[in-house]
Amino acid sequence: MRIYRAKDYKDLSRKAANILSAQVIIKPNCVLGLATGSSPIGTYQQLIEWYNKGDLDFSEVTTVNLDEYRGLGMESDQSYVYFMHHNFFDHINIRPENINLPNGKNPDAEAECARYEKVIQDVGGIDIQLLGIGRNGHIGFNEPGAAFEKNTHCVNLTESTIEANKRFFKSIDDVPRQAYTMGISSIMHARKILIIASGTDKAQAIHDAFFGPVTPQVPASVLQLHPDVTLVADSNALSLVPQDLI
Repeated sequence: MRIYRAKDYKDLSRKAANILSAQVIIKPNCVLGLATGSSPIGTYQQLIEWYNKGDLDFSEVTTVNLDEYRGLGMESDQSYVYFMHHNFFDHINIRPENINLPNGKNPDAEAECARYEKVIQDVGGIDIQLLGIGRNGHIGFNEPGAAFEKNTHCVNLTESTIEANKRFFKSIDDVPRQAYTMGISSIMHARKILIIASGTDKAQAIHDAFFGPVTPQVPASVLQLHPDVTLVADSNALSLVPQDLI
């Protein structure tokens, strides 16, 4: 695993965008696995800036997103499909037919999860998967549990995740209790993984995920078993990591 220390969030975003842009330049028809939440917003802004300068072309790129709240769709400004269009897709030249997210409006969880898993397979797998990390070590919406989930599945969100996400909603009662999420197996089949983290509230999760045992109680710890993982984090997020390892 490679670890890059960033000076601050802006530097983190630039470093992460550099890695993603290199993938697009090297393989113009690559498959990008994308994430939502506050962590990647700066990365998307940097990619948009380079696109506007003419440095990047997304016309052949395919994207697959990690997850979506069950019950929410494009009409909700809290859905992840809305988030991705507002923060990234609407500002670049990606083809609409090349954008893939779980359909949160599909009430049939089994059918939707099977459909999305087939989408990932049909696009040829993910070249590089962008991940954030939750305070409890979750990746996507793969929460701490008794076993690693294998494929795309519907998950009941933990109280800590609901609490963390309530800032995006009018009240905690509006936060969905379930989500469709790419599974651990799907994530681990990505050829490369890029994980980003910022702030002291992520320090314990980073320590436990990458310098503790591999355990389903810390879902991100499974990334220790992946052959090509890059962690980009600021000093606060790396504050509990032994300095000689960075």
